Parts: sequence; structure tokens; C-alpha cells
Amino acid sequence: MEKERKIYIAGHRGMVGSAIWRILEAKGYINLIGRTSKQLDLRNQAAVQQFYAEENIEVVIDAAARVGGILANNDFPYQFLMENMQIQNNLIDGALQQGIEKFIFLGSSCIYPKLAPQPLKEDYLLTDILEPTNEWYAIAKISGVKACEAIRKQFQKDYVSLMPTNLYGTHDNFDLKTSHVLPAMIRKFHEAKLNNQPVQLWGSGSPMREFLFVDDMAEAVVFALENKLPEYLYNIGTGEDLTIKKLAETIQKVVGHTGEIIWDASKPDGTPRKLMDISKMHALGWKHKTVLQEGIQKTYTWFLENSESFKEVKM
Repeated sequence: MEKERKIYIAGHRGMVGSAIWRILEAKGYINLIGRTSKQLDLRNQAAVQQFYAEENIEVVIDAAARVGGILANNDFPYQFLMENMQIQNNLIDGALQQGIEKFIFLGSSCIYPKLAPQPLKEDYLLTDILEPTNEWYAIAKISGVKACEAIRKQFQKDYVSLMPTNLYGTHDNFDLKTSHVLPAMIRKFHEAKLNNQPVQLWGSGSPMREFLFVDDMAEAVVFALENKLPEYLYNIGTGEDLTIKKLAETIQKVVGHTGEIIWDASKPDGTPRKLMDISKMHALGWKHKTVLQEGIQKTYTWFLENSESFKEVKM
């Protein structure tokens, strides 16, 4: 991949997109293109097509999506389904119409069935029912995966989908109403430490989850950018998981909270286990580098440095 190629990173200000931008910039790529949602509404098909044509985009990395945890998925099912489909369809079809040869689509491990065998293999896609608490987002992402596969099959273009496990890291979303479990825990433990209070968490703490530091995800995207991957779908993860209870204890230790943890078993646990089979990416030569406690420490440090942007945090 020539360093001068015009690469558009959709969602470049988000946690994943900004990490990809930083890594590519550090590697010497000099033609990175980004647009904020105010500058370019990705739900507007005509606007996306005009943008591609005017900028002569050569590569697209799609890290744009409407995302959130169990609560947000449950409260806004239509938006999670429709807006994500609008965004990715406009980006994917616009790229095809513009003759763009390389497209990297980022999805989520929630595309796999709720009770699929563990670890999750790429072959398990569409073999059983989805987890109800995030099926709207999952269906949208599945449609994006299949769109890229169809283009690859019909037009022989290098369109590939990368499915990360649960991501976390700097520039994460710490809003307790819309955030995922790890950043939400960081904020809860931090505020509880400041106020000398116990922490109440959803569920039983028994589900198993896998977590990948966002910079490692960005490195996987660069790997896909610089190599032509032979298949259309690849899992991205660590190949290791832990219970939510153990995650909470790890975060509690990093933050320095010493109070009680109270588990509200009346709240849903979600999928019992989601461990990714990452053997295909390992076989090609990519592996993660950041261990969980190190990644949590980096994330908490960033959280503290940017505390003024989190209005409810009392520093």
C-alpha cells in the first residue's frame, strides 16, 4: 500500500477511527481523509457519492456506526437498525459506484448467534438466532458483511470485513446511558471512589467476555490495509476471556476503589459467553499486543486527563 493513497476513514473521531488515524499517521501515510458528521451526513446517499467523487477517494475504512450497550440497544431498536444500515450501505455502494478497489468494513462479534459454540468461528454466521438485547445492531452489521462479500464475489474487489471482539481504550464513550460495559465500569468505580460509595453493577457477573485494546484493533486494520486477505470475514480479538466479575475486580484495582461491589441479578446478563476464534488472523501473521490490565490502566489515565468532558464526574 503506497503511503500517498487517499484513504478515507469514516468515523475518524470515534474511538476506533481515531486509533486507526493515529497508527496510519505514525506509519507515514500522508493522505488521510476525515469528515465530521456535520461536514458529511453518512445517512445521505447523494452526499456520500458526491464526497467520494470530489475527493477521489482510493481506499475506505468504515469505522462509522451508531453504537451503545444493552440499554441503548433496547431503548432505540429502530435507530440501531436503520441508521447503521443507511451509513454502511451508502459507504459500501458509493465505493462500488466510484470504482474504489479496497474497502475495510468493521463490525462486531454480536453478529454471531447467541448460543453458538465457543470459541466463535467465522463459519457460525447465520446458523442460529441472535442475542435479543442487541439483535437490531447485529442485523445491520450482518447486512454490511454480506454486502461486502457479494461485491467481492460478483466484482472481484478487495472488500473485507473485520469483526472485533469487545473494544475499549482511549477516546471511549463513558456516558453511563450509552456506553459499553468496560468504560461504564471505569466511570462507576471512579465516581464511587470519589464519593466513598459501593458500586452497583448489572447482572450476576458470571458471563464471560473478551476485550481488545483499541490500538491493537487499529493494527489489525492496518494489516488488512497492507495485505490482500484471502477471505471475506475475519475475527479480531485476543483469544482470551474472563468473567464480568473478574473484569470488575480488575478495574476496581486499577481505579483504586476499595468499597463493596453489589450485583443486581434482576438485570439481564446478555450472551453467556462470547469468545472469538482468531486462528485465521493468527495464521496470516497478526496478533494482539496489549494485556488487559495494561490497557485498562491506559484507558483510565486517558479518562482522568479528559475528565472535564464528562460532566457528571466530580473531580
